[in-house]
Amino acid sequence: MRRLENGAPLRAAMKAAELDISHLAAATKSVDPTGEGLSRALVGFIAGQGKTAREECSDHAAGLIAAALNKQVGDLFEEPSIFLTSESTYTRRSKIPGRRRQLPAQLMKQHELADFLRKSPSWIDEQIRQAATRGETWPGLFYVGRSRRFDPHAVLEALQEHRQPAA
Repeated sequence: MRRLENGAPLRAAMKAAELDISHLAAATKSVDPTGEGLSRALVGFIAGQGKTAREECSDHAAGLIAAALNKQVGDLFEEPSIFLTSESTYTRRSKIPGRRRQLPAQLMKQHELADFLRKSPSWIDEQIRQAATRGETWPGLFYVGRSRRFDPHAVLEALQEHRQPAA
């Protein structure tokens, strides 16, 4: 579920019920059939308006918050819309030889390399750790001061060699 108006109706309902985040979290426990309720942190994420605020939450969390505030879910959250189509929405990517994304000539930062490889930065960290346990340096890795930089050409070449079966 997505909050309405960045959570403004939710915060207004909390103010009208004279509940802060801690008390709303406690109130969700009393309306939860399992008695578990929501944590203060989760309620803070959902009701907040700062950097850590979340626009979306589970149907369960939205239902508990609405029940604790004695409101309808639709008063505080957008109802999800589900559109189904009978046709496939899959589109094939063209596989024209030589039409690959161009690699930059300069070294890349870790997040840039992760985006390019469509991997996570933690995947790169794990690859570097595994290479270190083998007593190797991960291909294309350079340290500039304390920062890591990567030669994308060397990284891709090593990944291609790794993918090819041994002769």
